[in-house]
Amino acid sequence: MAATGAGEGKKAAAGSSVHSKTLLKSEQLYQYILESTVFPREPDGLRELRLATASYPGARMAAAPDQVQLFGLLIEMLGARNTIEVGVFTGYSLLATALALPHDGKVVAIDVSRESYDEIGSPVIHKAGMAHKIDFRVGLALQVLDQLVAEDGSTGKFDFAFVDADKANFGNYHERLLRLVRVGGLIAYDNTLWGGSVAATDEAAAELSERDRELAGIAREFNAALAGDRRVQVCQLAISDGIMLCRRVA
Repeated sequence: MAATGAGEGKKAAAGSSVHSKTLLKSEQLYQYILESTVFPREPDGLRELRLATASYPGARMAAAPDQVQLFGLLIEMLGARNTIEVGVFTGYSLLATALALPHDGKVVAIDVSRESYDEIGSPVIHKAGMAHKIDFRVGLALQVLDQLVAEDGSTGKFDFAFVDADKANFGNYHERLLRLVRVGGLIAYDNTLWGGSVAATDEAAAELSERDRELAGIAREFNAALAGDRRVQVCQLAISDGIMLCRRVA
């Protein structure tokens, strides 16, 4: 896939506002990052799907452009051939993963529904020639992950996993993924800083919605659990809405 030119990248920035899930205090700085580093190297198919997703209901559920650029880089650095994505939506980050994998690479995509993917992402992914890399499995993520664990040859088979699904089950997903991802492989969890609310003062927390307070608490508990998990090396990244990277070491 050809990458867009810098000029096209700047035009594409107009459709990036829904992806401004960033903890940076300066919107101008975030826009600079997108226009100077992300959009000029963005494959055409990924740009098309990003813009299509931006006008789709629930667009904020999609990963951010700088986030998927990072994942693509990590996947190529790992030499990954097999990956997992928990939570698909339109398939924006899924396409970024597929593009980073070799021709015979595979990504197991897990979601409770294919509706958004079939409507928005699938046509673009087919046009990009990436459909053969995707093994889409519809169902509750815990059940699908348990099925994967039970499959012959799946233990330690996967090089990379990205989780962007229901936050309350992150701990349960983690236990399954530690059986599926190889030693030296990476697991990335999304929304682990929840808009910065994990560090909110009591006064600021009182201004949050009940849902945000609940999810901030879930994120804090999960982050603390991973920090104490000696099976992984961890790194909390202030990209997008927070990404916890885990490298399996045991």
